[in-house]
Amino acid sequence: MMRPHRNHPLWFAFVLHRVSGLALALFLPVHFYMLALALRAPERLDGFLRWAELPLVRLAEGGLVFLLAVHLFGGLRLLALEFLPFSPRQKALAAGAVSAAVLVSGLFLLSAV
Repeated sequence: MMRPHRNHPLWFAFVLHRVSGLALALFLPVHFYMLALALRAPERLDGFLRWAELPLVRLAEGGLVFLLAVHLFGGLRLLALEFLPFSPRQKALAAGAVSAAVLVSGLFLLSAV
């Protein structure tokens, strides 16, 4: 049974913000492991960096930048909702947050190719 509020664009903004936060939280241990490799085993880090040059990994990096940008701009939208006077343009702010995230990740992908 679909609830009517779950068809609202701001519900999707909420879900996207939560999913992006979860994905970034799952990525952090991997990132810290790679930083530790740089200090303890530079030869293993070199192998990882060669693997990171693969096109599919570059595409995944673009997805990661998209998640980061979505989370950042979605968080800014929530801050505006909390601290600024109420605005009936919340859908426009949510769409602007996703648009800015697509722009940022698209620019990253263009520079990575």
